[in-house]
Amino acid sequence: MHVRRSAEEIAANRQRYEEHQKKGLEFAPKALPSASALPAPAIQPSAIIHQETIPGGWYWWTLLKRGEALRIDQQDGASTVALIAWNAADTSERLNLVDTVKVQWTTALGKGRVIFSDMGRVMFSMIEDSSGAHDCLMGGSTAASNAARYPGAKTRNTRDNFILAAGKLGLDRRDIPAVLNLFAPVQIDDAGGFHWRGKPSNGADYAELRAEMDMLAGLSNCPHPLDPNPVYAPAPVAVTRFRAAARAADDLARTATAEAVRGFENNAMMQA
Repeated sequence: MHVRRSAEEIAANRQRYEEHQKKGLEFAPKALPSASALPAPAIQPSAIIHQETIPGGWYWWTLLKRGEALRIDQQDGASTVALIAWNAADTSERLNLVDTVKVQWTTALGKGRVIFSDMGRVMFSMIEDSSGAHDCLMGGSTAASNAARYPGAKTRNTRDNFILAAGKLGLDRRDIPAVLNLFAPVQIDDAGGFHWRGKPSNGADYAELRAEMDMLAGLSNCPHPLDPNPVYAPAPVAVTRFRAAARAADDLARTATAEAVRGFENNAMMQA
């Protein structure tokens, strides 16, 4: 049922929102940390659990335990990688980019930021990132977007890749959350339009995501819908699952924003 709100109630709600936003922005760092240095440092062999190469156009999924991390590495050339995830213990809890953006007051995800679930818990901490160009708003490619961008070509797309991955996990298409596109320099103009701005890679870019709960994570290696390359030619992507270093007491991802602090408190209640 639609409830009509008075001008006074709308104004009061707006004031509460602005006060909450002000407190959040005052707590948050004024800028993200510097991008991670290139080339990516070697991972200690004893920490490596599994390594995989995702060919252009294909997908991969894995069980990721709390305290482990994924390094996603463009060592063979530029390629956008789409990410989704579910709580391994309860797949009704899944990655939620709307909350991730809303509670951190920014669409700029990079080193030091976290990625939330739809239950207010932290799924990933971004512990390294050389790119600083990730799209959390537009979504992945589909059969229709590929047909429009590459007419006549036989291609794979992110939506269908994730339907296949979900099926292997006993899930279906309605369980698929919105995707995070890593290595996608998408910006929004003043009118709300999406634009591809700049090059897709600094050269062998990489990102590392530390798991803050046990998860099922899926990756799709397909071009972003706005990728200006007229040829469908995603490069292979190297993925390494490894044991992350122990978290420091002042771990940036855990302390950068008041919302992240609360998210980790929610995680602690789940893990108790």
